[in-house]
Amino acid sequence: MNVDNLKTIEQMEAFLTGSQAIAFAVATNKGERYGFVEKILRRFHYGALKRAHKGIVIRFLGKTTGYSRQQLTRMIERFMKLGELKPSHKAVNGFERVYTPEDIQLLAKLDQRHETPNGCRVKKLCERAHESFAESGYERLATISVAHIYNLRKSRTYQKQRVHYEKTKSPKGVLIGERRKPQSDGKPGYIRIDTVHQGDLDGSKGVYHINAVDEVTQFEMVISVEKISEHYLIPALETLLAAFPFKILNFHSDNGSEYINKTVAKLLGKLLIEFTKSRPRTSNDNALAEGKNAAVVRKILGYTHIPQKYAEKINVFNFEALNPYINYHRPCLYPTLTVDVKGKQKKKYEYKNMMTPYEKFKSLPDAEHYLTEEMTFAKLDDIAKTMTDNEAADFLQQQRKALFKTIHEDCLKVA
Repeated sequence: MNVDNLKTIEQMEAFLTGSQAIAFAVATNKGERYGFVEKILRRFHYGALKRAHKGIVIRFLGKTTGYSRQQLTRMIERFMKLGELKPSHKAVNGFERVYTPEDIQLLAKLDQRHETPNGCRVKKLCERAHESFAESGYERLATISVAHIYNLRKSRTYQKQRVHYEKTKSPKGVLIGERRKPQSDGKPGYIRIDTVHQGDLDGSKGVYHINAVDEVTQFEMVISVEKISEHYLIPALETLLAAFPFKILNFHSDNGSEYINKTVAKLLGKLLIEFTKSRPRTSNDNALAEGKNAAVVRKILGYTHIPQKYAEKINVFNFEALNPYINYHRPCLYPTLTVDVKGKQKKKYEYKNMMTPYEKFKSLPDAEHYLTEEMTFAKLDDIAKTMTDNEAADFLQQQRKALFKTIHEDCLKVA
């Protein structure tokens, strides 16, 4: 390889850009290539070069030797550490092989006959085969250690001998729900759902709250059940979905088994509702529902254990006080999406975009198009104007106080 004309980094860069003609050929011998790399590194004092100049040297070596950048990086590290560069040679195994492929095949046949016993039993069988029954071929296996039996079982020769045939199985189980983030495109009806557990006490489970929030309008419905089994959950979901004033188009949950099952999938299929679930390692897929769990459910109902038998009384409170308040009298902030020069979306929350979920729903273009068949804005306006925000808040506090008082008194009677 003729590189005598290359004396400076500028000349090397010119060669790479093709502005300077030079004759070169890639050596086929590994030792010659290593020697050429070492020669260039020494000539240009690679260790003292600037970062940009080091990059030019690596590009030059990659073009002339055919080595990848990763390989060259390893070679340069070895040169900087040892001061020289020579091809490394694979270590030769100096241990003599004791057990031949025939011995391993004999072991595989013995395992097959005896249904793969443990190592101690295999060693004893080999000893008996050689000493008691004088079977040929077991001389070496009769002296094998128990631990090395398991080593031989991992060998390729053994694995080829012991072949197991099984019926072809489906690579995946029954797929329930599509694992992706739903795209609402500004349409209501894309709800996020999550479950809130009201604590345990002395091994007794508390009531469960099912919290469903619309992605666009933040319209929210809370319903409580004694248990999250099919007997309680399916009727609750039917009531919950029917309580929204607009058509439900998408049902998104986390990967909890209370929702990811055939019964829920059948219910949503019957209602023609798309079923999606959260993606792995993507914690914000269901963040809206989880945020409402803390800001609404926990804030109103707390963390204290509530026995399961009070689920029906809590539901009366939910539909008479809680749900009307959070949808018609509790303002929420709504984000404004902006896209920067790099195409990244950013959400900005401004005071001017603060309104109740019902007001947000009513402000959507063609909002009437999304209403259910039996619902009208006249009916919804009547609900919204039944009480003022303060009156609705007072009613919520009164009903919550009465509910907790009833539960507390009943618990004292039982105690």
